Amino acid sequence: MVWVSIFAELPDEVHANQGSVQATVQESGTKVTLLDTYFQGQNAGWVVGAGGTILRTQDGGQTWKRLPRRTNVLLTVVTFVDEKHGWILGQNGTILFTKDGGKVWIPQFSGTNAILYGAFFLDSLNGWIVGARGTLLHTQDGGSTWNDQGSGTTADLFGVKFVDEKIGWAVGALGIILVTGDGGQSWKVQQTQSPATFFDIEFIDKSIGWAIGTQGAIFQTLDGGKTWNDQTRPCGAPCVKPSDLVKIHFMDNVNGWIIGERGILLFTKDAGFTWTESEPVSPVSLYGLSLPDTKNGWAVGDQGMIVKLTQVDSAVQ
Repeated sequence: MVWVSIFAELPDEVHANQGSVQATVQESGTKVTLLDTYFQGQNAGWVVGAGGTILRTQDGGQTWKRLPRRTNVLLTVVTFVDEKHGWILGQNGTILFTKDGGKVWIPQFSGTNAILYGAFFLDSLNGWIVGARGTLLHTQDGGSTWNDQGSGTTADLFGVKFVDEKIGWAVGALGIILVTGDGGQSWKVQQTQSPATFFDIEFIDKSIGWAIGTQGAIFQTLDGGKTWNDQTRPCGAPCVKPSDLVKIHFMDNVNGWIIGERGILLFTKDAGFTWTESEPVSPVSLYGLSLPDTKNGWAVGDQGMIVKLTQVDSAVQ
């Protein structure tokens, strides 16, 4: 999932107005690969990455503090369900849990040594985790116990999303999209006829969703995944390999962003029926994206990159 990219570095303070998105590079204090970020609002945010790196900000990213290392493994996911309850995932089945807003992180037993790539929590008790070799875990007690639900695949799974306690999807390598209607007790394959590896999935309701992945793959469904429509970006002329797309989030039902390889950023203002590509918002690949409100977001990636993204009026020069 981690690409190696070689680009010239941007100066510490960079403000680029890319169409309707302003990108501001923030100083992370590290050059390690950063894989995920989560903001609990405009000020409080978290970043995780290689070598057990955990960064925290309480001023919207103006300053980042590195927390004492709890582990040396690659950390891939950070997510919160409220101000106090959060999880960090990583290699070797690593799960760290906090119930006090991150003051203390407590290990949870995952029951696997697989690398964990994605998570979704409905609330402080109910959540799902996906990972390598078809790993698909579920908790109903805030992670005190994690149960293997049995995905039925050995493909690596990278993303998972539920719209309620019953209906959810997971995506991964080899074009795999799985769906459940019973909270994960059983999973069925949905067909896209695509060999793409899907890195993330997003649904804004039970019907409308997207899966994104390698070489610009974008698939949209309007019927809960019964059919997936190929919106993959054209290769262009001359043909250049499209950037891999890694994370997708919607701020509301119509506004959404996608980030990925080579600092690509796509945005939609019409519920994903059309996507507009900005100029690259980073000189390196981006892997993590958090959108705490309808105007602002943060993305993280290679070489310690943290970028604040702000949606601006198109009339602003």
